[in-house]
Amino acid sequence: MVDRSAFGKISEYVWEVPRSFRDDMRVPARLYASSEMLGAAISDKTAQQLVNMATLPGAVRWAAAMPDAHQGYGFCIGGVLATRLPDGVISPGGVGYDINCGVRLLRSELEQEAVGPHMQELMTSIDRKCPSGVGKGGKLRITGKELDQLLVEGAGWALKKGYARPEDLERTESGGRIAGALPSKLSPRAKNRGVPQVGTLGAGNHFVEVDVVEEVLDEEASSAFGLWPGQVVVQIHTGSRGLGHQVASDYVKRFQGAVRKYGIRLPDRELVCAPFDSPEGKDYFGAMCAAANYAFSNRQVLTHWVRQSFQEILSAHTSDWDLHQVYDIAHNIAKVETHSVDGEEVKLCVHRKGATRAFGPGFGELPAEYRSVGQPVLVPGSMGTASWVMVGTERSMELSFGSSCHGAGRSMSRTKAKKTVWGSDLLKQLEGEGIVVRAGSMAGLAEEAPVAYKDVDMVVEVVHNIGLARKVARLRPLGVMKG
Repeated sequence: MVDRSAFGKISEYVWEVPRSFRDDMRVPARLYASSEMLGAAISDKTAQQLVNMATLPGAVRWAAAMPDAHQGYGFCIGGVLATRLPDGVISPGGVGYDINCGVRLLRSELEQEAVGPHMQELMTSIDRKCPSGVGKGGKLRITGKELDQLLVEGAGWALKKGYARPEDLERTESGGRIAGALPSKLSPRAKNRGVPQVGTLGAGNHFVEVDVVEEVLDEEASSAFGLWPGQVVVQIHTGSRGLGHQVASDYVKRFQGAVRKYGIRLPDRELVCAPFDSPEGKDYFGAMCAAANYAFSNRQVLTHWVRQSFQEILSAHTSDWDLHQVYDIAHNIAKVETHSVDGEEVKLCVHRKGATRAFGPGFGELPAEYRSVGQPVLVPGSMGTASWVMVGTERSMELSFGSSCHGAGRSMSRTKAKKTVWGSDLLKQLEGEGIVVRAGSMAGLAEEAPVAYKDVDMVVEVVHNIGLARKVARLRPLGVMKG
C-alpha cells in the first residue's frame, strides 16, 4: 500500500515517491497537489495507481499526477507518463476508454445582458439540436466508407461537409487531425457503434455549457484569445463516444496476450501494454489516432449545431449572434512528441489521461495569434461551478512534459453521488442560482452534482502556483445541457 509516509515533500504543492520505494519502479512517482489533495489520493487507489504507472517499460523522468487526479482504470485519471521510443510501451489504460474526450471553447461578441433574456429558449434549442444520452444516435447519416474518411481526416472531414470553418481547424489541437490513423485496425463493432453517433454528446460528465467571462486575470493572454469580462462563451465537452470505448475494450483484451508475449511484468493487469514499435503497439496507436480523429470531428459537428441554435434564437435580436472558436484540446490521448530529457532531445510517447497539453510560448503548432503567449488550457468545473481558461508555460515542459489538469476531478463516485443527491433537488438549486438546466435524466444530473467533484478553484490555484499553467479567465455558468 502507498500511504502518506511514502511521499516526500519537494515543495508546497509537489510530492514524490522515490524510485527506491519499490523494486519494480523505473522512475519516481510525482503528485502535484495540496496537502488535502494528497490525503484524497491516498484514500482511494489514486496514489497506488500513480506508483504502478512508474513501473512501465521505457518510462522517463517521472510518472506524474495532476491536482485533479482520482482513481481510474490502470492509470489514475489525471495521470501523465512518457515512455522512450521506439522500445517504450503504449498502454490503453494510459489513454482511457473515451479516447480524445476533450473540451472546445467558443466565444461570442455578446454580453450577458444581451443573451440573458433568451437563455430558456437558447438552452431548449441546444438540447433539441445536440442529441445526447448513452448509445444515442445523431441526425447525421454516414456510410461505412464516409466513416473511414472521417477517421483519417478528423475535423477536416467536417470542413469538407460544411460543418466547420478553416479557422476552427487552425484553433484545434493538432489541427483537428492526428496523423497515423489506421481505420483497418478498428473492429467492425467499433465502427458500427461509431456510424450513428457523429455529432452527439453522450452522457456522464459530457455537456454543452453557456458561460459568462466573470473575471480576466491575464490581459495579454485574454486579449490574444479574444476574451473579455461580461462576454458570453460556450464550452462543449465530449469525446469519441461508443467507437472510442470499443477501441479501448478491444485492445485491453488483445494486450493481455501481448504482455505475456513480450515478457512484461506488471503490478496490475489493468496496465496492459505493448512495446510501441511492436505489431500490437502499432495497431493500437493507429486505432487510437482514428478514434481521436472521430472525437475532433464529433465536437466540430456539435459546434455546427450550437451555432445554429445561437442563430435561430438570437438573430432576431442582434447581428452578433455568431460563435468563434477559441481552442479545442484533448485530454485522453497518447501522442508522439519530442522533449528534452537529461539534456537530450528524445522522442517519446506521452500518455495524458485526464490531462491536457499545456505547451508554452513559441509552440509551432499554435495559431500565430497565440504563439507569443502559449497554448490555451481549458479547465471545466463541475456543473454549476466555475470553469477556467489558463495558458501553458515553459515550466510545464520541465515538470509534466507540457501537461496540466483537465477539470475539477471527481471526489465521489457516480454511485455514491446518486445515493447522496436527489436530481430534482439539485435542479431546483441550480435554477435558484439562475442557471438554466437541460438534463436527460434526474439520475444523470445527480451523478454530476458539484458535491461529487473537487473545488475547481483550488485545483487551478495549485496548477497556477506550481507553474504548470497560468490563470487567464474565470467563467461562470448561465446554462447547462447535460447528456
